[in-house]
Amino acid sequence: MPTVLSHAIVAVAIGKACQRDRVSARYWAAGIGCAVVPDLDAIGLRLGIPYGAALGHRGLSHSLMFALVLGTLATSALFPSGSPGMGRRRIRLYLCVAAASHGVLDAFTNGGLGIALLAPFDNTRYFAPWRPIQVSPIGLRPLLSREGAGVLVSEAVWLWLPAAMLVISSLLWRRRV
Repeated sequence: MPTVLSHAIVAVAIGKACQRDRVSARYWAAGIGCAVVPDLDAIGLRLGIPYGAALGHRGLSHSLMFALVLGTLATSALFPSGSPGMGRRRIRLYLCVAAASHGVLDAFTNGGLGIALLAPFDNTRYFAPWRPIQVSPIGLRPLLSREGAGVLVSEAVWLWLPAAMLVISSLLWRRRV
């Protein structure tokens, strides 16, 4: 799994690509929240839920269905009338894609048991055919180690740089249009 920081960076890049006008801080917070919420399932490890279970880490909460439900509920709760410069449909699209990005990014990591992208319909764990992102250790202390530094370098190359390119290209596109 990429770090929470990288999930947030990717959510901001997606949000920048979706926005047309200035948006509220709530828009950014909602996008980042939807992108990082799936990893709350790691709490289950301490509660005795097996890693490979449907409700285990990288299970149902990493699925595309969960992303759709989370993005829809967040839109309804946080943006009942839309937002200045952006309608509810566009906000919902952003929040659903931000949430879905979590499981997709995790599928590109080189560790774990895979991602249940199609849960609850299929609990098979999937990986992307190419897995260049170094998996992040769970917890802050391991992240602050030498191994953690390697994870951050991997994420800078495979996530932060492409996220920056998405932001720049969307800005250039808007300027041109």
